[in-house]
This record gives sequence, structure tokens and C-alpha cells, in this order.
Amino acid sequence: MKALRDDRALVLLSGGQDSTTCLAWAMDRFAEVETVGFDYGQRHRVELACRGTIRERMTVPAWPVAARLGPDHLLAVPTIPAMGRTAMTSDMAIGLTEAGLPSTFVPGRNLIFLAFAAALAYRRDCRHIVLGVCETDYSGYPDCRDDTVKAMQVALNLGLETRLVLHTPLMWIDKAGTFALAEQLGGEDLLRLVIEETHTCYLGDRTHRHEWGYGCGTCPACELRADGWRRWRSNPGST
Repeated sequence: MKALRDDRALVLLSGGQDSTTCLAWAMDRFAEVETVGFDYGQRHRVELACRGTIRERMTVPAWPVAARLGPDHLLAVPTIPAMGRTAMTSDMAIGLTEAGLPSTFVPGRNLIFLAFAAALAYRRDCRHIVLGVCETDYSGYPDCRDDTVKAMQVALNLGLETRLVLHTPLMWIDKAGTFALAEQLGGEDLLRLVIEETHTCYLGDRTHRHEWGYGCGTCPACELRADGWRRWRSNPGST
């Protein structure tokens, strides 16, 4: 069995609010932190451009744990859109499918991402993998659930014959709690970074500025983020 370094973590960094908060969480806990992103033909590809800015801002000398942030990896997964259309990978309406799931659900996406991340973590000697999924404030995606992540951890460790640990710091908190956690981890600087530089909008809109950040304001991702912001701002001490 291969023993991986217990002080090293790999964070799935999409460029969004959740993964950015998870990156700060990991940098607060591990001596060395690397990041991985995925180019899978997503409709909101602008999030990939946000990743670089986020990483750059989190390595400034004023950031107390800036020295812990290591290399970034960007992996192309072009087979995802080739397997079928979804509202996340093509210009189609956002709504509910016959299965009762949002049309933005990309079947198997997070499972594929975790398999790639685990293979990379194995090669990079990172025992810990951190991802920003949750089943509190989410769109109903089954691959974001706690049971799914736990099952994947078992499967990956069996397949790689090692002891990877999958961390989901946001699993049981909502978007209001995610804003609160960002402020707790990095104060006003991290909160401002989340608002100004992260991207959540499914439509890739970076032209409309709201108090919670950029986005169309009407897609499910924007609605979740806006609602979380309002709830946190109305009662910040409760989350």
C-alpha cells in the first residue's frame, strides 16, 4: 500500500464561491496545497479564467498562509459533453428533466472529477482531497451527496490501494454559512475576493454586478447565492 503525505492536499478549484472557500479551508489546515480544475466544455467557461485570479490573490504576502499554495493543474475532459447534452454544457433551457433533476445536472461529472483528482493526488503524494459539494443548499445533484462521496472514497482507496481522505467542508452548511465561513477564514479580504472574483452563474454572465457578485441573477446558481447572501447579511451571527 502506498503511503501518501498527510500534510499535503489537493483542492478541486472550479473558480466558484464554494471551491474558493474550500481552498482557504485547506490552506488553513495543510502545509502544502495544490489545486486542480477541469475544462469539460462547460457553458460558463469564464469560471476557468477566474481560477487564475483567485490563486494569484491568495498568494499575496498579506495572506498569512500564502506560502502553502503550490502548483495548479488544469485537466481537459472533452468526453463529458460528447456523452449528451445538458444545460451546463450546451445552449439549452434550464429546467427540470423527466427524472426530476435540473437540466444542469451532468451525469457522472463529479464521479469523473474525483477519479481524475484521486489519480493526480496519488501521483502528487497528496493524501487529502478537498471538494466543495454539499447537500444543504444545492440543486439536487445526486453526485453531491454525502453518501456518494463516502462511497467514492471507499472505491478510490480500493482501486488505488492507498488511504486517500475526501473532505467536504461545506456538506452540511448552506450558502449563508459558506459566506460566514469565508469571512471566518480570511476576513474581509477573502470575502471581497469571493464576491468580486469567483463565478457561480450557469450562464457565464460577468456583466451584471450584484451585492453578492456577478451573474445573471435568475439562474438557479445565482438564486442560491443571492439568497444565501441575503440570509447571512440579515443575521450574520447565526451561521
